[in-house]
Amino acid sequence: MSKYNLLEAMKAQAKPALKLTDKKQKIMETAVALFAEKGYSNTPTSEIAKAAGVAEGTIFRHFGTKDNLLVAVIVPFLKASIPSMAEELFTELMSHDVFFFEDFLRELVRDRLNFVKENKEIFQIVVKEFLYNEEIRNELLPYFVENIGGRLIQVIRVFQERGELVSRPAEDIAKLVVTCIAGLFVSKFVLMLNGTADEEAEIETIVRFVMDGVRKRE
Repeated sequence: MSKYNLLEAMKAQAKPALKLTDKKQKIMETAVALFAEKGYSNTPTSEIAKAAGVAEGTIFRHFGTKDNLLVAVIVPFLKASIPSMAEELFTELMSHDVFFFEDFLRELVRDRLNFVKENKEIFQIVVKEFLYNEEIRNELLPYFVENIGGRLIQVIRVFQERGELVSRPAEDIAKLVVTCIAGLFVSKFVLMLNGTADEEAEIETIVRFVMDGVRKRE
């Protein structure tokens, strides 16, 4: 799942999902198709307007900015897709030969790192909206907490029952894991603090840091 491209997935789902009943829907459908084909940064609003058969000013009147246009199409898609994406991710990770939580954590960080690299532009914009747009944050956060956080907590409890992890609330351990992984991604892809060029070393640093805090001591 690490190579899952959100724009291509949105394009594939746009045809049956979006009925062209007005200009706004036409703009959104056209934008998704062009973003998927050329990339977000390489698609000017003038090209979207031309392909949609509207004036460029119509886009700004409906959405304000190109970032807002992307948010308008990505938020409904994420709300519809997060449950199945989380199911697929955790099923895939736990189907591997995962004998220890450390192995699971390493595969989780590696998979999500590749996923964010594949969807870097969307990640940057969504993070910005999370930070500064309370409405978007309140709209999306429950989906992440329920589906991703909930499944991570289930996995943590499995390894706690095996005696690998400390007897602390699984919710606390999940919060530590998410904070560390999210911190790596934000520093690497939003703040552009590249650190080491060795991604495997970065992954191991996160794994070691988390495991030092959650591994059960004899």
